[in-house]
Amino acid sequence: MIKKIGILTSGGDSPGMNNAIRSIVLSSIKLKIKIIGIFDGFLGLYKNRMIKLNFKSVFNLINIGGTFLRTSRFPKFVKKKIRLKSIKNLISSKIDALIIIGGNGSYMGAKCLHEMGFTCICLPGTIDNDINGTDYTIGYSTALENIVKSIDSLRDNSSSHQRISIVEIMGRNCGDLTLNSAIAGGCDFIILPEIPYNFLNLINNIKNKINLGKKHLIIAITENICNIKKLAKYIEITTKKETRTTILGYVQRGGIPIAYDRILASRMGFFAVELLLKGYSGKFIGIKNDKLIFHDIDYAFKKKKKIFKKKWMENIQKIF
Repeated sequence: MIKKIGILTSGGDSPGMNNAIRSIVLSSIKLKIKIIGIFDGFLGLYKNRMIKLNFKSVFNLINIGGTFLRTSRFPKFVKKKIRLKSIKNLISSKIDALIIIGGNGSYMGAKCLHEMGFTCICLPGTIDNDINGTDYTIGYSTALENIVKSIDSLRDNSSSHQRISIVEIMGRNCGDLTLNSAIAGGCDFIILPEIPYNFLNLINNIKNKINLGKKHLIIAITENICNIKKLAKYIEITTKKETRTTILGYVQRGGIPIAYDRILASRMGFFAVELLLKGYSGKFIGIKNDKLIFHDIDYAFKKKKKIFKKKWMENIQKIF
């Protein structure tokens, strides 16, 4: 029987993590379950950085981004002796189950704990939206809004100077943020990890748009595809058009979570507690067609990438 639940946030932070924590805490209190917050992710679990949480702990979290429990990356968690000490800390604190909020790396840590016999449930907290088995992850929608606002601001500058702007967007190996922000932001070209990048085609298409009278252009590209400063330099040389780069970086992750992320995180937090009370472990929560679902944690690692919205890209190419 679950009498005490631990919560930790791991990996990159995302807007809405605090809302998930709040939901878990409030749900647990109502069900007379004790709740423990673990600071600094798996590192904090190993270092035994724990605190009792109550109603007052989450009183003012509803509109605050990031995670008040803090987060970290802790590669050493792959070592069995590190995990054994972490489980010892959980048992010493009389924690019966752990809820982990994070991305694929966090899921791997949860999978290891589950396989060692400790009860775990995961929530998808990452702006990249790159987890299999869920339409959306906590933080993705807020990050998308942040990016679109930045693209709108860049358009003013690009238009004033009649230049080409290249915007690098987060996503790791997933192009969801880039694709959707480019659609919403009216970008002229989209470069994604899911579609082979043809440099010569890009240059020819840029020249065609310039010849048609386009005075300024915006190119949206997912991180890690190429060196965008070198790309900008070559575009400028070949098109004779001033070209500048913008790496949005961590501003994409920050800020007040929008309503959708608050609602999604709140629903998932309650659902996680519900699953634990029903005896589930080694599961992660997702949302499909607005319905909360769950999968075995192994499912998250069956494919390296989420299914790409290829049809969306094909339709947009007809417009751009």
